[in-house]
Amino acid sequence: MPILKIITQPNPILRKKSQEIAREIIKSREFKSLVSSMIKTMVKTDGVGLAAPQIGKDIRLAIINSKDGPLCLINPKFIKKSWAKELGQEGCLSIPGVFGRVKRHKKISLTYRDQAGKKNALTAKGLMARVIQHEVDHLDGILFIDKAAEIENVKCKNHNE
Repeated sequence: MPILKIITQPNPILRKKSQEIAREIIKSREFKSLVSSMIKTMVKTDGVGLAAPQIGKDIRLAIINSKDGPLCLINPKFIKKSWAKELGQEGCLSIPGVFGRVKRHKKISLTYRDQAGKKNALTAKGLMARVIQHEVDHLDGILFIDKAAEIENVKCKNHNE
């Protein structure tokens, strides 16, 4: 399981809407190996989440670092988002050194397939909800800087966007 290369802005794959993953692919050895490598990469880079476009793959797959261990979200779909939103600080492995405050839904519900291809439902709030929304945005070609206020570049403070 190699550590994968993280794709950084302005690579065009980060702006592309990812493709659904067929159930027969989920069961393949290659896919299982990809998931393992993504988990290892996320942990090694201190990420709280990692989406497939960030490693150059045009598929709807995201890994979330949850308190119960890595959570594999395949073809995630939101089914409910709270009316209430909150601002929170975000950064991204694909945009190193840049942070911003993003308004996200406080609570979300979604469906997804797990590594075995089984359909699951999940409701999340707080930081977990924020991380999932951030990673699903990646699958839709949206970066946190598209939604952020007060963008801060810690590498070069005088940079004008």
